[in-house]
Amino acid sequence: MSIAEIKNKERVINELLRFIRKVLVEPDISEKALEIARKHFNEENAEVLIAEELTSTTNVKIPIEHSDADRLFLELLVDVVRDEKALY
Repeated sequence: MSIAEIKNKERVINELLRFIRKVLVEPDISEKALEIARKHFNEENAEVLIAEELTSTTNVKIPIEHSDADRLFLELLVDVVRDEKALY
């Protein structure tokens, strides 16, 4: 593994840790994020729609150019909602 790959993984981990801290400090973010994901998960470009609404309605700011950590978080939201729907 190259130094650049290691640095990139460290950056993604640090970004995810900052986000997790934000969610732990403001637990309403988690429920709001899931609510938004439920609304958009079946739409084309679901991750983009979720990111835009999260950015406009919470203090979670996901830029237009999603980082690796942003993509992981958005994919996780969609997966959680799909798992919820599969249970019913």
